[in-house]
Amino acid sequence: MSGDVLSRRRFLASALAGAPVLLSLPRGVAALERAAGAGAVRQLSFVHLHTRERLDVEYWSAGAYVPDALSAVDNVLRDWRTGRVHPIDPALLDLLNELAAKTGTEVPFEVISGYRSPATNEMLRSTSNGVAGSSLHMVGRAIDIRLADVSLKQLRDAAIGMRRGGVGYYAASNFVHVDTGRFRTW
Repeated sequence: MSGDVLSRRRFLASALAGAPVLLSLPRGVAALERAAGAGAVRQLSFVHLHTRERLDVEYWSAGAYVPDALSAVDNVLRDWRTGRVHPIDPALLDLLNELAAKTGTEVPFEVISGYRSPATNEMLRSTSNGVAGSSLHMVGRAIDIRLADVSLKQLRDAAIGMRRGGVGYYAASNFVHVDTGRFRTW
């Protein structure tokens, strides 16, 4: 580990012990500050590429998830083919918040696919390669994304570096898949 970058584990241990923590802050300082502590505000921005809906949401505040904000996220990340809404795993939102901080992005996540109903997932499986029969999209634990100000490779590498969940790299389709399952890459 380089001297100016602090691992998440060391950061949390220092913060819990009350020790001062010094970070080298790249661009996107506000995103890093959002990801820092349990009491900090956590927010995300999305633009869904199929519905053109936009959402800027503070989903964590005063030490707790904000129910109305979670509902708004569930709605914007719904199965756009069927309109079916399903709860999105808050851990996925935390993963995205941390990913935004790590990449230093200043733009919304562009959403290709959030929640997918079993019927939509089966339709996609029958027409494309690479769609899992037991996809975590069907339980609100996966999302396919890109960022306009971060290269796809940088986004993938940042997600892999977090070692939190699955990371799929789909260069030909111009997106990265992240989920809250076990750590794996493809």
